[in-house]
Amino acid sequence: MAALSLRNIKKIYPFSGDDTKKKKKKKGDSEPEKKSNLQITEQGVVAVQEFSLDIKDKEFIVLVGPSGCGKSTTLRMIAGLEEITEGELYIGDRLVNDVAPKDRDIAMVFQNYALYPHMTVYENMAFALKLRHAPKEEIDRKVKEAAEILDITQYLGRKPKALSGGQRQRVAIGRAIVRDPKVMLMDEPLSNLDAKLRNQMRAEIIKLRERINTTFIYVTHDQTEAMTLGDRIVIMKDGFIQQIGTPQEVFNHPYNLFVAGFIGTPQMNLFDAKLVKKNGKYAVEVGGYTVELSDEKQAKLSKNNVAEQEIVLGVRPEHITLEDNGINAKVDVSEMMGSTVHLHVTAMGRDVVLVVSTMNMTGAEVAALTGGAAVKFGFGGHVCHVFNKETGINLEA
Repeated sequence: MAALSLRNIKKIYPFSGDDTKKKKKKKGDSEPEKKSNLQITEQGVVAVQEFSLDIKDKEFIVLVGPSGCGKSTTLRMIAGLEEITEGELYIGDRLVNDVAPKDRDIAMVFQNYALYPHMTVYENMAFALKLRHAPKEEIDRKVKEAAEILDITQYLGRKPKALSGGQRQRVAIGRAIVRDPKVMLMDEPLSNLDAKLRNQMRAEIIKLRERINTTFIYVTHDQTEAMTLGDRIVIMKDGFIQQIGTPQEVFNHPYNLFVAGFIGTPQMNLFDAKLVKKNGKYAVEVGGYTVELSDEKQAKLSKNNVAEQEIVLGVRPEHITLEDNGINAKVDVSEMMGSTVHLHVTAMGRDVVLVVSTMNMTGAEVAALTGGAAVKFGFGGHVCHVFNKETGINLEA
């Protein structure tokens, strides 16, 4: 098992010959270009920017973000499949920048399973150990132990084409864990599975983590996977780290507007609002509705000496309630979800989503929440997130 340390890791993809010619035409440009949200410099396209992270032994870290944010590139640099342009990578106390992938004592599970189609499940799982010339008895023991953990013992004699997607992914994971790696890398391993199977496999990975006690680094674009699997989450955008924290920290205290909008389903509602001080207390004003912030938020804003200003106010859909004296809104769409109803409403000229519990409502009250219905909503000061209108950074940060 091992801790990892990534220190100012940077990945630049150099220009090809044609790109260099195009770049020369723009030699007079003083500012770096922006293309596809990635920075372009004289050296090439910067895919990962100054990535620094310390990972504890046996920790489960999830890299999450939209497509093209640099998370898979970061994982591939850890694996040794991509060269590190700048910075240092340590596995344990060992600098591994120039160490070959096979000598890093890591294992990787890919999105597309990458199984050998002509080999049986047993042979696929045993292959890496055979390359190491491990004793036959040890290979047999480790393969059968891994198969039992993953509940694929009955498939050891089959070939991959005879397995479902979930079974193939179990085999791919089994092939990785038989090696007892110091670090387990997983690159969107569940993205090819249907929703029900993804839920099952998430639970399997949680159980697996408890049984094999290794360090996990997991890449996904699915924030539900990130929230349920990770000890800590690293949220990325355009090659930069946006926030690092536990699932609860990034949900309750998003560092900026990007994190606020990316984490949480349905997405956080954002309003143009004003942060004011009344009788020495901070409050937010939006749509004629005024809410005094909680003591915890008062303390953070006072510590940062935040002045009255125009802000972006964030409130999660599940934290909004129907109120008699709230903000006026009109229901556009009502989605019955069983114990809750998702209301898509128009308020203050923008779309707003409310998640309303139906547990204490009568059937008639629920039925009244249909398209065209007039409602009023509000929220408490403890669920308000206040962001700087210019920078998008949380004013409590």
